[in-house]
Amino acid sequence: MASSAGIVPEDGESSKNATLERCLNVFRDASNDSEQFAALLLVTKAVKAGEINSKARRRIFDAIGFTFPNRLLTSKDAPEGCPQHTFQALGLTLLACFCTDPDLARHPQILNKVPIFNDVISSDSPEDASCNSMIDDTYQCLRAIVTTPKGPRELVNRGTLTALCVAYVNHGYGYEQALQLLLGLLTAVEAKCWQRATLDLLTVLNKLSMEFQKAEDMTKFQMCEVLPRFVPPILPPTSECLQPLYRGLSSILTSKLSPSQRDPALKLAACLSQACGSRWIPAGSAGSKFFALLANLACVEVRMTLEELDLTQVDKKQELMAACYVLMELAIAECTREKGSLLQNTQKVQLVMILEEAFRAVIHYLRQVGQKKLEDPFIFASVRILAAWLAEETSSLKQEICELLPFLIRYAKMQFDEERRSRSGLQHDMDQAGQGVAQEPIWRGDALRFLLPGLSHLTAEDRPREILISEGAPILLCQYFLHRWETFVLNSETVSASKAVESSLQTSCEIFLNFAVTAPDLISREDCFAALMDTLLKSLPLLLPQREHLSLTANVTTLGLMMAKRLFAYPGLQGTPEAEGFFVAAIRFLADAYVAQKGPDGEVVTLGVAPTYKAAWPVVRELWFLSMQAFASCVPLFLWLPQDVLRSGWLQELLATLGRVTPKSVEMEVVRSYQGILVELARASQPCLEMIQQHQGLELASLYGMAALEQCLSEQ
Repeated sequence: MASSAGIVPEDGESSKNATLERCLNVFRDASNDSEQFAALLLVTKAVKAGEINSKARRRIFDAIGFTFPNRLLTSKDAPEGCPQHTFQALGLTLLACFCTDPDLARHPQILNKVPIFNDVISSDSPEDASCNSMIDDTYQCLRAIVTTPKGPRELVNRGTLTALCVAYVNHGYGYEQALQLLLGLLTAVEAKCWQRATLDLLTVLNKLSMEFQKAEDMTKFQMCEVLPRFVPPILPPTSECLQPLYRGLSSILTSKLSPSQRDPALKLAACLSQACGSRWIPAGSAGSKFFALLANLACVEVRMTLEELDLTQVDKKQELMAACYVLMELAIAECTREKGSLLQNTQKVQLVMILEEAFRAVIHYLRQVGQKKLEDPFIFASVRILAAWLAEETSSLKQEICELLPFLIRYAKMQFDEERRSRSGLQHDMDQAGQGVAQEPIWRGDALRFLLPGLSHLTAEDRPREILISEGAPILLCQYFLHRWETFVLNSETVSASKAVESSLQTSCEIFLNFAVTAPDLISREDCFAALMDTLLKSLPLLLPQREHLSLTANVTTLGLMMAKRLFAYPGLQGTPEAEGFFVAAIRFLADAYVAQKGPDGEVVTLGVAPTYKAAWPVVRELWFLSMQAFASCVPLFLWLPQDVLRSGWLQELLATLGRVTPKSVEMEVVRSYQGILVELARASQPCLEMIQQHQGLELASLYGMAALEQCLSEQ
């Protein structure tokens, strides 16, 4: 690798470069290691003194290469009269020199020295000039590797993350450099860092949090910038860092501060809130007051920034605004939490009023700016935080919300259409490449997912519902449901994402139910509901056996039955296999909810919720009663439905169960639901009537106080 070409001297550097060239010539011409070593000492002296430029550094590498530094690093014997690590120190100095060239910094011969670098920075060596020099050279090598495209990943894979954590926690020589490298790695490959060294990084966080609590100078404010990088996505509530972080933030935010001091503290507080909710704030009076202060500061900052509509300032403060939004969302959660809230009721009332004014500013900003900056991520963040408010509170700011609804629907539609185009393009590319079904791409922003809970409330009210209908929301919601249903069926999401999809589907069903109840003509008027009906018909039989999805099953059953009442003339419901499959599944869902159970004495038989339904029953209960009512309404509309009821055995099971259980154990609401089904079956089908009569239907009607059934049977 040596070259005979000399270094071309620059102005004023002739003598220095000439000296270096002579050293390199001595190195090349040396007849033994001792002569080479002597020449290298002179070279490294020039390197340490910073007397050479980048061309000269490359010239050193061309002359020396990697072979001799490799030997130096692995040598265990030091020259007589020299410090123990002389050879290693010389080798590290040469490598540090080489690493100033980006091409050499990513060279395999540098990367395979990473384990040596790790040992140097994490060893518990005594502080002396030679050891400190080795550590400085090592950090220089690591900094050079981090700046290469694949360097951060290489360092994490080769154990440097753990070594840096040890170096910082031990607070030995150069630990500040370790912290800066840790920040660089977490910035470049955060997810991989937490995957590979969670416990080590948490140890650093614990150390930093104690330093943060103790700091009484400007260091405290500087650490607010550093600490968020060391907070993991999910922070265990038992983490020992929480108390010192709370105390440190409390001392900052309860003091009189300038914006430059307060803003990083708010960002750190938001980071902690994202990682562990409000659990980093202790319960009690002090914690309650601190949280109220924190939420108030966030709301005031949002108002001051968004009300003035200085777009330049808004753009500069987007990161701070995002942090304030996180704190506002936490405040909403604490205000709506009935048990275990940090806040007293009087504090909640006050905070809701403060939040209301902050959301007035958010709405004002979206109305004035939203349409002009649709691609801005901050618009999405503003829509998302407003959606969190609408999910819990729709009675306040009613006028402002109604005026903003057209924008919200158009914005959600824009994002949804863009996502569909992206997905369609990806699938086309996969088909062209012959690779089959494409994995769903990551959404840039799914605004509709966050808006759904608020829309569930708003569609129950006349004026907002009319606005939503006029803006085409039903069509958009149907398209969204069908899209997310496809994702749910394909199960192409992670577990957490799959739960989010299921939740979106359930909330969508609630919205459609609102339409079916309050605007029934809409169901038969809009073609999109026919497509939705087709999906419900096909999906319920597949969904029913999956008891872990019982809440979604209840929603699909109820919605399908409610829509069937309005779409009874739709060809897809005219005795098709899909329609029969849906109703058979609906019958099974309704039939399996209540079962006869033996009492504690083993003799008295009562009616109770089936064990398979109990866990989900708080959610499913109202849907079951609504489904019973809707099913009864469907019986006279579909002539073949009573036959399906008979074939399923539900009628016989129901009558037999009522004959076995103690009447007092059956709730009146359940009695009324059963009566509704029995009356409609008796009126619509002679075989059903005969079955009811054969099972002492008249006696059961009298026993349970089913007056309508008793009258119906008496008339036959």
